Order: sequence, then structure tokens, then C-alpha cells
Amino acid sequence: MKVFLGADHGGYDLKEKVKTWLIGEGHEVEDCGAKVPDPQDDYPQYAQCVAEHVSANVVEHKGILLCRNGIGVSVVANKVMGVRCAHAETVEIARTSRVDDDTNVLALAADYMQEEEAKTIIKTWLTTPFSGEARHVRRLEQINELERATFTPKAS
Repeated sequence: MKVFLGADHGGYDLKEKVKTWLIGEGHEVEDCGAKVPDPQDDYPQYAQCVAEHVSANVVEHKGILLCRNGIGVSVVANKVMGVRCAHAETVEIARTSRVDDDTNVLALAADYMQEEEAKTIIKTWLTTPFSGEARHVRRLEQINELERATFTPKAS
């Protein structure tokens, strides 16, 4: 599994700590930015980068996004076809987002959680498998149908 990280200036410090920790845990990590904490940067570019990488291989890739409240990055990520981004404030939300919804991107609120809490949420999210229960598969297929009906492919 490859993990793509992205954060604006509001999530930068926590992203850097999470990146070091994930690498130490043996994960392959790619940092989509920000590369420096610039108070004038904007989160959409980082969220889009992570989401597009995940969308390219939804089986092997996962994404983690951080901004001040986690909402903006999750909105952006969910605009990319094939991405199911969960804004998780607790371990239980992270766990059930994987079990029920097979999420592939996790959004965290850097202003509202400590480093150890973020690591616990991330570890739970990365290690929890999708249940594969028929009702969840059925719902995910409904989401896939909605995406196919509403997403317009990029012009070449």
C-alpha cells in the first residue's frame, strides 16, 4: 500500500509528524505538499493531488489529508471520481468508514487533535478492512453509478 499525504499550512506540522511516523512504520509515503508552511497557500491543490493519486489505483493507494478543520480537504477529495473520503474525528468513525464505506482517503482536523490521537486514528483506518457485506457492497455500487452518471471525464 502506498500512502499519499497532503496538507495546507494549517495541517503542515501534523502532516510532517505523521509522515515521519508512517515511514517509520514501513509505509511507502508520497508527500503531495505543502512542502513548506506558507500561510498564503490553498488546500485544494494538495487535496486534489492526493485524491487523483488515490483515484488512479483505489486498491493499492490510500490518502491522508490535513487542514485546520478537515472539511475543506474532504470536500475537494470527494470531487474526484473513485475517491471516498471520510472526515474522521474519532477512532470509531475511522474504523466504521472503512468497514461500511471502504473509504480510501482520510481527512483530519489538525487544529482539533493531538499527534498521538491522529496516529491512533490513522493506524485504525489503515489496518481496518472493508467488511464486504452485501448491503455495503450494494450501497457502494449505488455511489459508483452516481459517479458514472455525473462525473465528466477530463478533456484530453
